[in-house]
Amino acid sequence: MGLDARQIQEIIPHRPPFLFVDRILELEPGRRGVGFKEFTSEEPFFRGHFPGNPVVPGVLVIEALAQVGCVVTLSLPENRGKLVYFAGINGLRFRRPVMPGDGLRLEVSLTRTRGRVGKGSARATIDGETVVEGELTFVVVDPPERPRGG
Repeated sequence: MGLDARQIQEIIPHRPPFLFVDRILELEPGRRGVGFKEFTSEEPFFRGHFPGNPVVPGVLVIEALAQVGCVVTLSLPENRGKLVYFAGINGLRFRRPVMPGDGLRLEVSLTRTRGRVGKGSARATIDGETVVEGELTFVVVDPPERPRGG
């Protein structure tokens, strides 16, 4: 099952400019997902990270992986409309920088869930070469109630 950006936004709350998944290539709700993100030279953060030597900030690669994990988790009917927050990042290793024009394959497999808390194995690759891998811990929460009036 594949999803485009519009379908992804029907599942997770992230929106541009903070949506870091272009499409979902494979999805097994509650189990695993594979996403894709191409970082173009037009990304606004490249102007300051780093001028003359643009590199995708590592935290944004982690965020892209987490967003794929959000799709996997929130695609379950019982989790629709909820939020997923980071609870931990374990054993994460960066193997090489991500540069403008790189297309990332983002793979997340849920390895354990207990109640609202879960863990997932995450890996980002470029042309089959691992660039980031590790474990993400998350918690599923109800969205806060919106204040009325104003």
